[in-house]
Amino acid sequence: MTVKLSSSILAKLPPEVAGPKYDRAALRAGIVHFGVGNFHRSHQAVYLDDLFNAGVGHDWALVGAGVFDGEKVGRGKLQEQDWLTTVVEQDSGHMSARVTGAMIDFLMPGDAAAIIERLADPAIKIVSLTITEGGYFIDPASGVFNPTHPDIVADAQPGATPKTVFGIILAGLLRRRDDGIVPFTIMSCDNIPHNGHVTADGVIGLARLIDEKLATWVSENVAFPNGMVDRITPATTERERSILSSEFGLDDNWPVFCEPFRQWVLEDHFTDGRPALEQVGVQFVSDVAPYELMKIRILNGGHATIAYPAGLMDIRFVHEAMQEPLVRGFLDRLEHDEIIPTVPPVPDTVLEDYYKLIEQRFSNPKIGDTIRRLCLDGSNRQPKFIIPTIADRLKAGKGVAGLALESALWCRYCFGTTDSGAVIEPNDPSWDRLQTTARAAKAAPAAWLAMEDIYGEVGRSAPFVEAFAKAIEALWADGARTTLTRYLAGNL
Repeated sequence: MTVKLSSSILAKLPPEVAGPKYDRAALRAGIVHFGVGNFHRSHQAVYLDDLFNAGVGHDWALVGAGVFDGEKVGRGKLQEQDWLTTVVEQDSGHMSARVTGAMIDFLMPGDAAAIIERLADPAIKIVSLTITEGGYFIDPASGVFNPTHPDIVADAQPGATPKTVFGIILAGLLRRRDDGIVPFTIMSCDNIPHNGHVTADGVIGLARLIDEKLATWVSENVAFPNGMVDRITPATTERERSILSSEFGLDDNWPVFCEPFRQWVLEDHFTDGRPALEQVGVQFVSDVAPYELMKIRILNGGHATIAYPAGLMDIRFVHEAMQEPLVRGFLDRLEHDEIIPTVPPVPDTVLEDYYKLIEQRFSNPKIGDTIRRLCLDGSNRQPKFIIPTIADRLKAGKGVAGLALESALWCRYCFGTTDSGAVIEPNDPSWDRLQTTARAAKAAPAAWLAMEDIYGEVGRSAPFVEAFAKAIEALWADGARTTLTRYLAGNL
């Protein structure tokens, strides 16, 4: 016998499911969040739920927002259950479920007028974002905001109804400026190096297209704290819904399954106050950069390292990839030989211990994280998680054989078939371009590195060009397994 999640059953949840210990009716909105996906609901929303359970910060509840029609599906699922989410933590020896209630509303995605109206409310003191790497209008090669993107140009037109997150945020700030209301803090929760600075560049860059005085006002009055966020959270499928129903007796339209580990390191830089998140484990620091670089290179770079060889070997789950000696060996050697040496010291952290924790987390057999998810959106992820490491190695005159092989594996994956001949379905916003380029690179490897917006100077570096060509030729001649075997033996 199962029960359907809603506010009406919170007092009689199944015995093994924890629920909010606070009165949700007494919560007041303080944060508007763009991008209500799985990661947000397993991370920021859980920290706030913990805080509310401690009897603190009940005026910091979440209001969801979005700009894409596709987000209406998720909104509908959550609306049916009064904005509640079941979060299930799993590892090899542990599984627990809790219902979180930190979100109290979700504005209709794309309804710019309604969202701007809420942003103008003085009660809203933080606007947070999980809009993925691709949502920041960053030029991949330069790593800076691209003011010529058609969506940004459209939002900058006089009288335009904004359609981007940055356009809507800017309209909300403009209302607050005109009404004499303190501006809200804009807090990115995405896996992007210097995410606060990147967000500031986007918002201020758009403002500059509209009115230089507005850009100056935003620059001088709005806080954009940098933050590092971490929790492995796969997509929800019928598998997860079935586990929740059978193991816990609870039906949830859109539960979140994740690992027990979570981390949030955040600069204490806010314009109009913040929730007391230090009481529930958030680390507030003066400089997030060391933590951020460590995580992006070792964890996110590690994900990219195992993703593409596993994808070419037809491996479905991340923990299965870690059970494959060639994939695990590639990760271990590349991390120790080329990635970790580019990471500067991090306060109170031993990098080897951090890597061992990453290795353990990737090996979690319960989480159900998929290789396809890790392979997703390489055109946005590689320039952030891998290519800067290559650049640092080249500047130091160090070897890049392993990183070149990782790049070659991505190229081979984008060709669109695995080593067995199975078709790889499109898995990138730029899939058509990547596939066309990967096919050209089979005969002319330099064609792949000629994607200037992705590789920049790295793609013109003779040592990298040579190492990449050797790797891609080996992959086409012998396949991923033999190529990895040669690399691990020092023969590539």
